[in-house]
Amino acid sequence: MTTVTALTTLALLALAGCGTESGRESDGAAEAGSSVGTDLPLTDVRWNIESLNVGGKKAPVPEGASVEIDSKGKASARTGCNSIGAEVTIEGDTLTVGEKSTTMIACPDELAAFEKALGDAFGGKLKAKVEDKKLTLTGAGGDSIALSAEEPAPLVGTGWAVTSLLAGETASSLPKDKKGETAKATLTFAKDGTVSGDLGCNTFSASAKTTDTTITFGPVKSTRKICPEPGMSLERKLLKVLDGQVTYEVHHRELTLKTADGSGFGAAAGTPAK
Repeated sequence: MTTVTALTTLALLALAGCGTESGRESDGAAEAGSSVGTDLPLTDVRWNIESLNVGGKKAPVPEGASVEIDSKGKASARTGCNSIGAEVTIEGDTLTVGEKSTTMIACPDELAAFEKALGDAFGGKLKAKVEDKKLTLTGAGGDSIALSAEEPAPLVGTGWAVTSLLAGETASSLPKDKKGETAKATLTFAKDGTVSGDLGCNTFSASAKTTDTTITFGPVKSTRKICPEPGMSLERKLLKVLDGQVTYEVHHRELTLKTADGSGFGAAAGTPAK
């Protein structure tokens, strides 16, 4: 996984340098006669991993496996477990993977298997092709990974599903019941300056005045149901965040809200909490 995702991520970085653009002189990649061209911006784009073929067989791809690069050329990859970065060089449409870095989280068996499959399939030199918002990377042995571009989500009008609780720089999973299930909490910001959704137990609404970096919530109005755990616990934690002014950041399709003391929560665009 480490190898593949890193490859994929930096493959995009390399492609960003070799894509053909009218009226623009490129650098070394263009001089190498790159055959990879696209009018799709490769920065600020999340590339979702759609399929992985290894040894003639398709490997199951976990939800949320993706890669992206920012406008400064920093590449990152998310696989459902570890985060990975790397550097590659490019000559024509050939990508060669360089130095890599990765987190060292112990993954569940299914994610560990996915990482191994990626690592087995992608190493050394890769051929890249971008066409119609699709990216394909192919190894020398014929193994391949297919990815598709996903547009960034705006703060307003997007259905955000709460996925984690934050304490400073630490993110933790949502509280679970005895069956291992979490309550589902959602929120949507509207153009009229309000926010509404589900707190994990009760539905709610409030005013929400936004700037480029902050959101100021007015008093929360909600229903008054008493729910089983973990719904009530999650609701209490979220209400502490939705109280007054918070800072926020939208990173592609992920939203974070934090209070002055660093507590808060993370949410994903259109993705139900698990």
